[in-house]
Amino acid sequence: MTKTKENPKPESKLVSITEAAKLNKVTRQAIYVAIKLNKLKASKDTTRWTIHLDDLEAYRKQKYSRTKSTFNGELLFDNNRGYYSVNQVAKMLNVPAQKIYYATRIGVLKAHRKGAAWVIHMDDAKQYADANLKKKSIRKVS
Repeated sequence: MTKTKENPKPESKLVSITEAAKLNKVTRQAIYVAIKLNKLKASKDTTRWTIHLDDLEAYRKQKYSRTKSTFNGELLFDNNRGYYSVNQVAKMLNVPAQKIYYATRIGVLKAHRKGAAWVIHMDDAKQYADANLKKKSIRKVS
């Protein structure tokens, strides 16, 4: 499982698994899995893994993110065009995601299925909020 390169990188830019996890805001286990799946370059010196900061940055840039998911070549949750995920709408309305799922299931909130994901247009979310939520206003999600 040892990953090494011919050109060794300066040691001052090396971090441990724990430090890498903190920098990426993930668990140590997630870092171990990324190394095992060859998605994150690391080297092991007898008992400890070390990760170069440049490799950690490269991993962060190519890491899977649901916000980058596509369906038929288009972004699933294209916020610029007004399309949001259930979790994004729940956060905007300050309600639990389960409430949004329930509203879509019973037909109170219009949503579209794209692959495995539910996609909600901002206009539909506003209509739902106006009709079904007392004094709840939609707040911008970043």
